[in-house]
Amino acid sequence: MTAIDVSTAAAVPPSGGPRAFDWRAVVRPGVLLPALMLLLALAWAVVPGLFTSVDPTESVAPALQAPSGAHWFGTDATGRDLYARVIYGASQSISAALIAVLVGLVVGSLIGITAGAVGGWVDEALMRLVDVLLAIPTLLLSLSIVILLGFGTANAAIAVGATSIAVFARLSRSQVVSVRASEFVEAAYGSGGTFFGVLWRHILPNSLTAVIALAALQLGSAILQISTLGFLGYGAPPPTPEWGLLISEGRNYLATSWWLTALPGIVVVLVVLASNRLSRAISDGGNA
Repeated sequence: MTAIDVSTAAAVPPSGGPRAFDWRAVVRPGVLLPALMLLLALAWAVVPGLFTSVDPTESVAPALQAPSGAHWFGTDATGRDLYARVIYGASQSISAALIAVLVGLVVGSLIGITAGAVGGWVDEALMRLVDVLLAIPTLLLSLSIVILLGFGTANAAIAVGATSIAVFARLSRSQVVSVRASEFVEAAYGSGGTFFGVLWRHILPNSLTAVIALAALQLGSAILQISTLGFLGYGAPPPTPEWGLLISEGRNYLATSWWLTALPGIVVVLVVLASNRLSRAISDGGNA
């Protein structure tokens, strides 16, 4: 093979590699609606004042009013507007979930990429550490960490992020190992590429699609875990609105005031489903 052939081969991705993302598929209703739902939830988290002018921590109406035109989600046991509390709660739940995903993505990917790219005893040592983390139930691990760090949204986010490190590490490691064994990577080394040069130019770009899809999927999982910790009382303290806390506060009135738990719960479910749908679209290259 000539030098020209080698350089050409080095630029060609493997036949079984990830497909190019089809951005036109985003306009499909099955992808567009989840994307709009996530954008709306993110807008709630970033600029809640655009969607309601009501203070979420102050009583504005009689307690336990059913949903109406004046109060779309009704009021809670102290007369606070539940719609406003759900909107402002997005800033707690979604920001914590984003931090959790970022922690898992960065730390887990670094571990996985290092293990997959270096190999040998480094790979064995790091993967045994990952196996230990995977052996611990997710909820138990997150509860243990948040108890050690202390209660609060930020600590809950770190705890949830730590539970996803092993998942990101295993996936990124498997992707790197698969791409590293490809012919185009061997051709890149044969044409004089350095370890870090080949890793940066060829291995990582062809390995991260599945990891990004996992991050989108993990966002929904992180929201559920953050809400679970908030429901159990390990998240944001009252009267700070947080989705899990809102559901917890309404459980004592479930028989008479169903909206206190049902409506925040529906919002959580919709956001999680939207995140999962987008994750599938990304993993399928936009063709789902």
